[in-house]
Amino acid sequence: MSVITAEGLTRRFGELTAVDNLTFEVPRGGVVGFVGPNGSGKSTTIRVLLGLIEASDGLGTVLGEPITHPERFAHRVGALIEGPTFIGSLTAWDNLRSMAALRGISERRIHEVLDIVGLTGREQDKASTFSLGMKQRLGIAAALLPDPELLVLDEPTNGLDPAGIVEIRTLLKSLADGRRTVVVSSHLMSEIQAMADDLVVIRFGKLLYSGSLAGLMEDAVQQVIAAPEFGVDLPQLIGAIEGRGWSYTSYGDTLHVELAAANSADVGRAANEAGVTLRQLTPRQDNLEDIFLRLTGGTDAELAASRGEQRTSGGAS
Repeated sequence: MSVITAEGLTRRFGELTAVDNLTFEVPRGGVVGFVGPNGSGKSTTIRVLLGLIEASDGLGTVLGEPITHPERFAHRVGALIEGPTFIGSLTAWDNLRSMAALRGISERRIHEVLDIVGLTGREQDKASTFSLGMKQRLGIAAALLPDPELLVLDEPTNGLDPAGIVEIRTLLKSLADGRRTVVVSSHLMSEIQAMADDLVVIRFGKLLYSGSLAGLMEDAVQQVIAAPEFGVDLPQLIGAIEGRGWSYTSYGDTLHVELAAANSADVGRAANEAGVTLRQLTPRQDNLEDIFLRLTGGTDAELAASRGEQRTSGGAS
């Protein structure tokens, strides 16, 4: 059974369609990356699915229950939306205890979640003294209090330094087991590639891809990057590559030849036979960010500018 389903899910705000006829399924178990450019509708989609705001149209289920009745699945879901919010004058323990009391959760579980997120020994420290990374871990601890089957985290690594990002990534991977599914919303492609098993990719509220990370990475383009030592040799290098029927893209005096990385030696031999000395010969394979940019058609800045134009004109994609 899928832990989340969406069928024609739509959410409008006036004339703006933030979530546009989404249809996808999230499989049980593992880490699922919910990705898209900033402003693509990720957070709105999460809110609709969790029953925090109503859908304008379409259907959805969470853990087999309709999203129109969130009370049927809320006790089986843990969520961290838009960063954790705690009372700074209270200790980590007291913050979690107040949340646990509202849900009838035992203090034993507070000890368990503090241990899971690596905050044992810091529970009597005031929340105001915590670093951003520690606050994120405390927020995840709060989301784990009901021992949820589904854990939903919206941009959990936002603002963290590289070490903090690695810590959260390692934690999330450890939390995703056969019983628990972790859904992570993010625009950081390198992090999603490092932790996700499956992906849902959206742009302007429209679905671009839903499936396994491995399946999407099958579209990765392998290239050999070659550049002559001397610019005047570029025509000879191009002639050698074209003569072998290889496709390439030129960036100044650098050529990106569309060949498997294992064929880099072939490019080197072709250059040598043409009498060209190379200053660069580098195999390269697309990462998730490269594929993401091809799917979405631009960078975050370009897409945000386009989205702004649509909002100004009252249109929606």
